[in-house]
Amino acid sequence: MADRADVAGSAGVTDHGGGLWSVPVPIPGNPLGKTLVYVLESERGPVLIDAGWEHPEAWKALKTGLAGLGTAIEDVYGVVVTHMHPDHAGLAGRIRERSGAWVAMHRADAEVIKHMRADLEDPDGEDLGEWIARAGASPEEQAAMSAGDVRPDPPASPDRLLEDGDLVDLPGRALRTVWTPGHSPGHICLHLEDRDLLFTGDHVLPEITPHVGLYPYDRPDVDPLGGYLASLERTAALGVEDAMPAHQYSFTGISRRSKEIIAHHEERLSEVRGLLTDEPQTLWTIAIRCAWSYSWDQMAPISQHLATGETAAHLRTLETRGLARRVGAYPLSYVR
Repeated sequence: MADRADVAGSAGVTDHGGGLWSVPVPIPGNPLGKTLVYVLESERGPVLIDAGWEHPEAWKALKTGLAGLGTAIEDVYGVVVTHMHPDHAGLAGRIRERSGAWVAMHRADAEVIKHMRADLEDPDGEDLGEWIARAGASPEEQAAMSAGDVRPDPPASPDRLLEDGDLVDLPGRALRTVWTPGHSPGHICLHLEDRDLLFTGDHVLPEITPHVGLYPYDRPDVDPLGGYLASLERTAALGVEDAMPAHQYSFTGISRRSKEIIAHHEERLSEVRGLLTDEPQTLWTIAIRCAWSYSWDQMAPISQHLATGETAAHLRTLETRGLARRVGAYPLSYVR
């Protein structure tokens, strides 16, 4: 692979030193802008952390970035997916087809992909509009949601399943799996022990917080926000401060940032709890009354869907803490 001086400014590639680079891969039409795909040099060839969105622009950017490093898709030895969302796992299958590389992710996200495939084959599966109706939306709101319900194809299933503490197949280096559920059930961070830095995926980002939602396919005992808060406590206590996130930019201060995100969600939990009364309120009504970045009426239907899922996740955590109680399932309703 190329020397540091050779890759400066090449396709936006950043050289982080010590055989580590990041390649910005665009997410067309998404406000996040790009996914940072990390390239780790190893004795068997480059290993990628995340792959980027399945789109011609993303594929071209990834190929151009690797070419600037003096390598190619065909040389890739493996792809570690921090989580199964399409801006991270989307291109993993195409990379595997071109290079023969293995694809690895946490077992819990591999299970989600199985459920996604089953849902696509189930004509009676619940769509977004039906779920929003169960949350308490009107027939008109349900119709608007159903009209925009486009389900992407599930990402490629992995060849290798990772568990917490596993070392990734990175010959000549030490890359350890740190399970950090919340943003997805199988989200992982990756500790590069020979550099003492952490690839944080979407778990800890420098300026924004990842979406943590609760949706129909989640089991009744699942508490994704509670799991996320516990995961943040873990990353705050790891003792690793240098972060390589999948969006925005690298930064130092994982412990500080993890605690900031915990505080943000505790404030949101207090807000949601304050909206509850002794009279049942639907999930939809509670979501509408929460403070969002812009008014509810200005949100696209998919944004309303995500906001409702996030509100549901906060209500589930309040249920777990004994501060809220669900009193109806159709529609979903809650009291304090």
